[in-house]
Amino acid sequence: MQREKVRILLAVVLGVLLAVAAGIPQSRENLTVEKTKDGNLTIQALGHGSLRFEFKGKQYYVDPWSRANLQGQPKADVIFITHEHGDHLDKSAIDLIKKDTVLIYTNERCAKQLGTGTVLHHGEKKKVADIIAEAVPAYNITPSRQNFHPKDRKDNGYVLTFSDKRVYVAGDTEGTPEMKALKDIDIAFLPIDGRFTMSPADAAEAARAFKPKVLYPYHQLQSDPNEVKKLLTNEKGIEVRVWKLP
Repeated sequence: MQREKVRILLAVVLGVLLAVAAGIPQSRENLTVEKTKDGNLTIQALGHGSLRFEFKGKQYYVDPWSRANLQGQPKADVIFITHEHGDHLDKSAIDLIKKDTVLIYTNERCAKQLGTGTVLHHGEKKKVADIIAEAVPAYNITPSRQNFHPKDRKDNGYVLTFSDKRVYVAGDTEGTPEMKALKDIDIAFLPIDGRFTMSPADAAEAARAFKPKVLYPYHQLQSDPNEVKKLLTNEKGIEVRVWKLP
């Protein structure tokens, strides 16, 4: 009996070690599962501006970054890149997670830098694997920030439709008229770093305009996402969920 217990324990330990060696993720931090009419949608914030979505057995990434939690993550079927800054367009990160048949969607400048990828122009919708992707403008409107993300560079945010769930990933942007005009957003990711994009107060103001059902503050740097939650406490119909992201 004792030998059998030891054998089982060793098998468990070996299994964990093999999983780690094979790159199977052990951390389930910053992860949630949403129900859609066509099955579950898994959402994981990997750090900073990097996100992973799992739907119908396929993996969709937005802005994978080498300094985010990419080790051991599933290989990507689809990758969306918002713009050309190194914490969003990271070739090493793409190489780490991509399959040989990976589909990459981005704007024109990033596609040229990568030497590959399908360009999604602002307002364009496209069937991508099992979802619908739409490119949304992302840019700064505050004069002192416009050099970071100028409008004429045509950076992208994305509305990704997973069955009946519309997920808005804003990218690096402020509360533009295009953002505030969005409709029927179930889940939104808005940047709140306060230096390159929006402050928590700016993000709360933008959310009041287009009213996502669920809001995740991301791209945080030193900003506190709890500030957004506090500012929207009395805003009916918007649930702010706080993940502290590295």
